[in-house]
Parts: sequence; structure tokens; C-alpha cells
Amino acid sequence: MNAMPTVRTFAKVSVPTVTLAHGGGGKAMKDLIDDVFARAFDNPLLAPMEDQARLDIGALANGGDRLAFTTDSYVVDPLFFPGGDIGKLAVCGTVNDLAVGGATPLYLSCAIIIEEGVSIDLLRRIAGSMAETARAAGVSIVTGDTKVVPNGACDKVFITTTGIGVIPLDLHLGADRAQFGDRILVNGRLGDHGAAILAARGDLFLDTDLQSDCAPLHGLIGAVLAAAPGVRFIRDATRGGVATVLNEVAIASGVAIEIDEHTTPLGDEVRGFCEILGLDPLYLANEGKVIIVAPADEAETALEAMRRHPFGAEAVDIGGIRAGEPGRVTMRTTFGGSRIVDMLVGEQLPRIC
Repeated sequence: MNAMPTVRTFAKVSVPTVTLAHGGGGKAMKDLIDDVFARAFDNPLLAPMEDQARLDIGALANGGDRLAFTTDSYVVDPLFFPGGDIGKLAVCGTVNDLAVGGATPLYLSCAIIIEEGVSIDLLRRIAGSMAETARAAGVSIVTGDTKVVPNGACDKVFITTTGIGVIPLDLHLGADRAQFGDRILVNGRLGDHGAAILAARGDLFLDTDLQSDCAPLHGLIGAVLAAAPGVRFIRDATRGGVATVLNEVAIASGVAIEIDEHTTPLGDEVRGFCEILGLDPLYLANEGKVIIVAPADEAETALEAMRRHPFGAEAVDIGGIRAGEPGRVTMRTTFGGSRIVDMLVGEQLPRIC
């Protein structure tokens, strides 16, 4: 007879807030991990609760010939904002960091640092958001770590996610591959995330409907690469915004880039928000937007593929690689002139992703 499958049971936290005992390695810590994280993330690779996830190398190899491996930390303030939260942000950000290299995201780890006194219910909301986002993205959270620090030693919750994916044979993307004549594409309006975070802090007393664009983009990227296999570079425009990504491409490839202010997509609220505060929207962070460098003969095909995807309906061509000083990015303004778009110096907006 076949043995009956073991039914997994989870311990329960009996107090309303996190204490230092929840980081002490004993029963309180086990209860916290079980109740908040293991319950939300439950899957066969996580279930043994060993110190590492044990992955099948053969299954990985079937998806590609190279392993993609990335890590990022998330310290957003506020933790919950219109369009997302720190948990959704952590999963989407790591999924996107894998996808822009052409990888299929598969597995994530989650390491979380918690300030003493944080509400258990708040942690449940964050873990639930991470689990929901991971399921929607088709990835599994398979291992992690939990630390508790004294009150004041961190700001509520910090999350570090690490991701593993596989890259198909013969797919090579890089910031050093741009060539004269290539086109610069984006999948929609820019700056929504950065503006939404600043508005959500409540310091400016501005009434706005701004929403973060936080989203997992591997499906859109996969569609673009299938339709336009000659694409040379993809990058999500997070901290430092579009301007920073374009400068990295211009420097790495030794080319000049010109974008057009008229076609660069900005929502009216972001445009007005930036005018009021004196911000440049090209430097605002995005969490659901990618910059794509495509050869001219595949640019329209790539745009069409993006526009067929829910996260790319407003995709546009904003400029291209042209003759000029290598490493220089410029914008042709609506007034007919041209301005330099330099690398961000300093910080426009702290703690946005």
C-alpha cells in the first residue's frame, strides 16, 4: 500500500507584535516562521525547512544552458503604497532583474529583517502579498532567513530577495551591444512608481490618484524576445530612472543616444507632480517599465509584441542610437532644442525601492 501523504501543520504566534525572542532561535522564532512565512510560501521545496533549498540540476538544465542569479534588498517607505507594498516590490523586482537578462525566473529566497515591535498582522500582510505575487509570476519562494533587531535598529521591515533562473541557449543581451541605428523602446508611462511613493508619504498634502507600476515583466519580455530575437539590451528602469539606464548603455557601448521629449510617455499627474516639486521625471524610479534597445528592422515588431501584452499596451519608441559624442545622452525638447541627460548625481528621492 502507498503511504498516506503527510499533512503539514503550522505553529501559531500567540502575541500581537514581534519581540526579540522571535529572533532568538527557539520556539518563538519557529512559531513566527511557521505562522507567517512558511504558511504563506508553502511548497514542496520549502516544506522540509532545511538550511537550503535542494534543486534538481537536471530540471534547471532543461530550461537553458546558463544559470541567472541575482539579489536585491528592499527598504521602501511607506511599506504599503498605492499599487503595491514592500512584499510585492521584492518579488517583482527580483523577477524582473532575472527577466531582463533573458532568463526564465524559477526560484526566490526571502531574507527579512524585522524591527522589534512590528505587528504580526503587518508581517502576515507582507508575506501574503509576496506569496500572491510569486504565484502570479510562476516562481516559488524556496528558502529564507528571519532576523529580529531591537527597536530603532531598522525601520520596521527590510527584505532581501535572491532569484535563480535559466537563460536559453544563444541568447545574449548586454549594455555593450547597442549599435548605430538601434531604436530605444519603453513599455509605457514613466515615473509612476517614484511619484506614487513620494505622494504616499503624506508630507506634501497633495491629493493624487498616482499608482505604482509595480509588476512582474518576464511574460512581456519573453513575448518581445520571441517576436524580435535580435533585441540587444533590456533593463528595468528602477533607481535612477530611464536617464541612468540610457547613460549606462551609452557608456558601455560607446555610442550617442538621443530621445525625443515629445514621444517620451508621461502621465499628466506625474508631469504636474514633477513641475510642482522641481523633479525631473527621467530620473524617477519605475517598477514595471523596461528600456529595450532593438535593431531598427525589428523595432516595430518588438513594439507590437509589447502592445499585445497587458503591461505594454502603451509601448512607444522614444529615440535611438545616433551619430554624436560616445557616452552622451541627449533629449530633443518640445521647443526644438536639445539638452544633455546626464547620469543622476545625488538622490532625487530616498527609499523608493
